[in-house]
Amino acid sequence: MKEKIGIVDTLEERKPYITRKQEKGQEIPLACDNNSLAGAISQRACVYSGARVVLNPVTDAIHLVHGPIGCAGYTWDIRGAKSSGIETNRTSFSTDMKELDVVFGGEKKLSNAIDELVGLYHPPVVFVYSTCIVGIIGDDLESVCKTASQKHNIPVIPVKSEGFKGNKSDGYKAACDALKKLIKKPPEDPTAKKAPRSPETIKPKINILGDFNVAGDVWLIKPLFEQMGIEVIVSMTGDSTAKTISRAAEADLNLVQCSGSMTYLAKWMQVEYGIPYLNVSFFGIEDISLALRKTADYFGSEKMKQQAEQILETEINRIMPEISRVRERVKGKRAAIYMGGPAKALTLIKGFAELGMEVVIIGTQTGKKEDYEQISYSVRDGTVIVDDANPLELAELLVKQKADLMVAGVKERFIAYKLGIAFCDFNHDRVVEFEGFDGFVNFVKEVDASISSPVWKAVRQRTLIPEALEPENKSGKIEKAAVAAESEKKSGKIKKAAVEEKISEENHSTECKSILLKPKFLHQKSEAAVESQV
Repeated sequence: MKEKIGIVDTLEERKPYITRKQEKGQEIPLACDNNSLAGAISQRACVYSGARVVLNPVTDAIHLVHGPIGCAGYTWDIRGAKSSGIETNRTSFSTDMKELDVVFGGEKKLSNAIDELVGLYHPPVVFVYSTCIVGIIGDDLESVCKTASQKHNIPVIPVKSEGFKGNKSDGYKAACDALKKLIKKPPEDPTAKKAPRSPETIKPKINILGDFNVAGDVWLIKPLFEQMGIEVIVSMTGDSTAKTISRAAEADLNLVQCSGSMTYLAKWMQVEYGIPYLNVSFFGIEDISLALRKTADYFGSEKMKQQAEQILETEINRIMPEISRVRERVKGKRAAIYMGGPAKALTLIKGFAELGMEVVIIGTQTGKKEDYEQISYSVRDGTVIVDDANPLELAELLVKQKADLMVAGVKERFIAYKLGIAFCDFNHDRVVEFEGFDGFVNFVKEVDASISSPVWKAVRQRTLIPEALEPENKSGKIEKAAVAAESEKKSGKIKKAAVEEKISEENHSTECKSILLKPKFLHQKSEAAVESQV
């Protein structure tokens, strides 16, 4: 067989985007932060998608897509963000541009759509998203929105999100530019000129940036800060409203959870309003502890520091028995991580370390050089680091790195399942919280349930390459599955493709709750050789 050069068999232009962990102090030889390679079937989304996933959790806004009806398929459910009040954002609106609109322009249609929606829903704000076709025909989105805003006396904000302008990261920036127009300058505080603000006398205020309240995450985080005597003005954009976003400039500190989507806005608020920011994470015991302690240290209140330590002691003692139980079951297992952004990837490394698991693959869709350097310092030798991977690369890496679990988004779910590998959805489609102390318990339970499922005893893990394996002999319980090829008519002989399968005849019906799977139905005429048996 021809020997392959590189970590996986992929396009020559893609090889610089896949590497292994480097020693500390060495520059990681990984290409990143570029547009996706044509023909590589990238998992990365477009500019419009990036803008939509950031803004869509604003619950009382009208989200109007100016473009063909297909683009409106990116709706509220791509984030799974929950709301504690109004849910206007769960209804999708589109101008539904047709051929005539493309030829003669869609500005009039857009204006009529805004008028109709404002009359029906009376929203405090309207976001109007431009799509690829709008960028091509040149509709003046800003002019239409400005006129509508004056007419209805509400912000009608154009979101410059033509899909072809860049990638998902550019969509985050477009969303942040739209949010800037909602944030109002705070009223003058006469007491601030006389004496500096003190957490002992004035209740500190913070914003949480980059938390989208997926499955209700932020509802587990806000009470922790409130117990420390801190007011959370807004979570941007999870469970947020136009009114709470408008108050964001009143904060004393911004906590940035998703650095990829919200660092741009945090830096702007630091320049515009003098509000500093800290990068934090609310996933896993170590990162939650860091978030509370860093916040208390920033405000310099001894009382707040004591409250933070008391919260940590109480909550960690409460959840540790369950964490320890799961750790005993999953320690030593190998995990693969593929996230949209680097912040989640980094925090997952720590989370798996707390479970005694090893990360063998880690990648993101939007990471930058400095992000991958930090990732490289955080993982073990031999770990594969990949940027903007495509499904074929991920599948081969999962097999080569012998992963037991993949943590990613819904698009990667079936790659893992088809290879007989457990899967955990960490992105938008999950229905349970993963942040906070209770959220981490939910996560470790899901990891345990996925890895320990009895179904993997009836499904074998396979390689992607048809290679013959030497048959093994274990008490005569080896069944050979030879694949018949074309008959050699002249000699009357049959050429065998020599694909060997190791199929366990052990009966797992008890563990699988009376579901008895017959090997001949599971492994019919497989074209792939067995890598291992789960």
